[in-house]
Amino acid sequence: MATTVHEPPKIDLERIPGDGGGSWRNIPPAIGDLRRLKGSPPPASTGIWVGIAAITMTFAALTSALIVRQGASGDWHHFTLPPILYLDSLIIVLSSVTLETAKRQISAFMATSKTEEGAPSRWLYITLLAGLLFVAGQTYAWLQLKAQGFGLASNVSYSFFYVLTVAHALHVLGGLGGLVRVIGKLGTATLKRSTLNATSLYWHFMGALWLYLLLLLWMKL
Repeated sequence: MATTVHEPPKIDLERIPGDGGGSWRNIPPAIGDLRRLKGSPPPASTGIWVGIAAITMTFAALTSALIVRQGASGDWHHFTLPPILYLDSLIIVLSSVTLETAKRQISAFMATSKTEEGAPSRWLYITLLAGLLFVAGQTYAWLQLKAQGFGLASNVSYSFFYVLTVAHALHVLGGLGGLVRVIGKLGTATLKRSTLNATSLYWHFMGALWLYLLLLLWMKL
């Protein structure tokens, strides 16, 4: 009687038993990186939104303190805001327009990859100049008030004016640093779209924040 010899079963080493449907290991995603499949935002975008949230909370707290202090104070001084602040408002609004123009030109440049024509950084430099003019206007306003005898410790209303405007100017300087970084990366052809978008978002937020502060100061001071 012949004896039948059965071959040993083949074991699929890539199969992971015990998970019901039988999952697979060592198989990369079909499309790109797994993080992209999950829709995770780039780090620059996440970081800028966290920063904007923190800045918003800071100025919300300062606004609340101003309103409460004004209501509880009998020595609150109302004064006329320096006219240069209104010109500053126009400058920072125009800087957002120039930055959006720069974004469109840079996007077109990166899409065509025409490196022989040079990077379109002219509008970035114009935005940078507008930001410097804005800070210079703020500085002139502070010096003007100080020359009139309205210093930081003159009255609580002046204290709030200086605290709010100086805090905003410092954040604008941070935005100027971001613009310088974008210009540098554009010149070395290492600029990422996420970096440009994050920088422009922060700059537009600074403009919107200033318009809010100007309205607040005009109403309360």
